[in-house]
Amino acid sequence: METIQEQVRRVNEKLQQLLKEYASLRRENEKLKADLQAQKEIEDISKEKLELLQQQIAIVKASSGKSDEASKKEFEKRINHYIREIDRCIAVLGSN
Repeated sequence: METIQEQVRRVNEKLQQLLKEYASLRRENEKLKADLQAQKEIEDISKEKLELLQQQIAIVKASSGKSDEASKKEFEKRINHYIREIDRCIAVLGSN
C-alpha cells in the first residue's frame, strides 16, 4: 500500500504536468487568435481590393459603351450614391 507521501508526490507530479499542458495550450490559443486576426485583416483587404476592381471594371465597361442596360443602371446608382455622399460631406463641412 502506498504511503501518503507517495500519493501526495504523485498528485503533485500530475498537477505539474497539467499546469505545463495548460500553459502550452494557452500559448497555442493565443497564437491561433493572432493568426485568426491576421487572416481577418487579409480578408478585409482582399474584399476592399475586389470591390475596387469591380468598380474599375464597371467604369471601363461604361466608358467603352459595351455595357448592358443592367450594368448601366448599376453604374448610375453607384454614381448617384457617391454624389449623395459628397453632398452630405459638404453639408457637414459647411455647418462647422
